[in-house]
Amino acid sequence: QVQLVESGGGLVQPGGSLRLSCAASGSIVSTNDMGWHRQAPGKQRELVAAITSGCSTNYADSVKGRFTISRDNAKNTVLLQMNRLKPEDTAVYYCNADVVYYTGMWYRRQDYWGQGTQVTVSS
Repeated sequence: QVQLVESGGGLVQPGGSLRLSCAASGSIVSTNDMGWHRQAPGKQRELVAAITSGCSTNYADSVKGRFTISRDNAKNTVLLQMNRLKPEDTAVYYCNADVVYYTGMWYRRQDYWGQGTQVTVSS
């Protein structure tokens, strides 16, 4: 009933910028916490940034001052602006959202994940 679709990944040189976007669609009533995670080859998935429905934010220490998370509640969208990218930022980036949706009979709350988008930082 709910899908998250990411876009905006790609190849960028060190020091460059990218903006990731994730849009939630379906019979959504509201979205609570939304966030971005990443997984590099051979490593565990880690939280990059998170944002509450009230727009309080939380960042991994490794991206503080370089990445900015934001959201548009009316569009059920979460963005990640990534500046001053480093080779160690290379990973598959996943968005996730805590969503309340309507099944047609009742309301349900569930955590959803996007399919992932590749970010490669290399010269």
